[in-house]
Amino acid sequence: MDATLSPSKRRWAFPEALLLIFALIITAQLISYFIPAGEYQRHGKQVIANSFRHLDQPPLPATAFLTAIPKGMNEAADIIFFVFIVGGVLAIVRKSGAIDALIGSTLRRMHNSRSLLVIGTTALFALGSASVGMAEEYMPFIPLLVTMSLALKMDAIVGVALVYVGAGVGYGAATLNPFTVVIAQKIAGLPPASGQAVRWALLLLFTLIGSLYILRYAKQVDRHPDRSLVADGDFSSGFALPEDIRLTGQRLLILAVFAAGVALFAVGVKLWQWYLVELTALFMTIGITTAVVGGISPNETSRTFCSGAAELTTAALLIGFARTIRVVLDQAKITDTIVAAIASAISGFGPALSAVAMLLVQALINVLIPSGSGQAYVTMPLMAPLADVTGVKRQVAVLAYQFGDGFGNMIIPTNALLMGMLGLARIPYQRWVRFVGPLLLWLYGIAAIVLIAAVKLGYR
Repeated sequence: MDATLSPSKRRWAFPEALLLIFALIITAQLISYFIPAGEYQRHGKQVIANSFRHLDQPPLPATAFLTAIPKGMNEAADIIFFVFIVGGVLAIVRKSGAIDALIGSTLRRMHNSRSLLVIGTTALFALGSASVGMAEEYMPFIPLLVTMSLALKMDAIVGVALVYVGAGVGYGAATLNPFTVVIAQKIAGLPPASGQAVRWALLLLFTLIGSLYILRYAKQVDRHPDRSLVADGDFSSGFALPEDIRLTGQRLLILAVFAAGVALFAVGVKLWQWYLVELTALFMTIGITTAVVGGISPNETSRTFCSGAAELTTAALLIGFARTIRVVLDQAKITDTIVAAIASAISGFGPALSAVAMLLVQALINVLIPSGSGQAYVTMPLMAPLADVTGVKRQVAVLAYQFGDGFGNMIIPTNALLMGMLGLARIPYQRWVRFVGPLLLWLYGIAAIVLIAAVKLGYR
């Protein structure tokens, strides 16, 4: 037998992201055969407390995990097609040279200011997530920031961390986030956006912690490139700056159009409840305008768009497969059973420990329900009355919810957006876990201290 094919000679390799998610899909079906089906009654999307009941649900067919995949793709279709559109439009913008000129200009201005770049960029993304709930909108910035990080002698992990650590701490503080804290407060019967002062202070604290953590790693990579968690990765294509990086008036106009589109969406989310459909339309407008201003021919625009969309195929597939996990759990009717079991386990604790236990519960449930708004509708109708029973203020229960939702999204493999970004940046999932794991321990530890203090001080 050829030695290269001998099993004893093969090296074990951590599963690729798609394989890992597929394994979780199968696992979701397997546990459905041991966990009884059940559900809460709901008023609209809101769960009615104390309404859980077991169901006589037939077991899933053996092939359910396979038939769930197209359903997961369908349920994630808005994000998947958004990713394709953004990939195509970003390719057009990059074809104009505007993005590369921006990167080049930034590098010239910040080549000696790595601290300013890391702290400022992380804070910007954190603010967008905390205030208007931005997350999917950050996908286009991944190639740009990876390129900048590589050029500044950092690595791809730093590029993704600037985006997703920022988004994670932003969702964790959730000062005004309409998709998480506003919904949770409404369900809990609290005034919308109440308790803001504490949340703004937490946003500052968590952003500083996240930024310094990224900066520490970035400096380590700069001094010792071999210590990069992706030192063996191939970033030889797709992340290089071209020679022509002049920031001309034409390119400044294209960048202004791009920035105006993102700003318009931020306003639209706040005032007119815009989301992915409207953002997709905005990006299409940006792409068409860029082609006209940049003097790119229609045929070249079409080819560039298709090529850019094709490059995000892996990211789009990861999103669809990750959504399938929830589809399997819902088909088996075990999501509510798991939530009910976890929630009932903390009902006998004292106020301070109950608040910390709520954080742990929310973090666990976030693995099953990565959607912040979806998690709020499932857990807050239970956590709000549970808070009353255990002597915890409902505002503290909301705080525990947002910590569990925001921080957990930085690591859970069921978070389709995270897996898509890692695929786009060519970062293996296990390398990302090694990077972000210690940071999460710090964040959760500080969050637990904040919750205990909030109980003691009567935060409301």
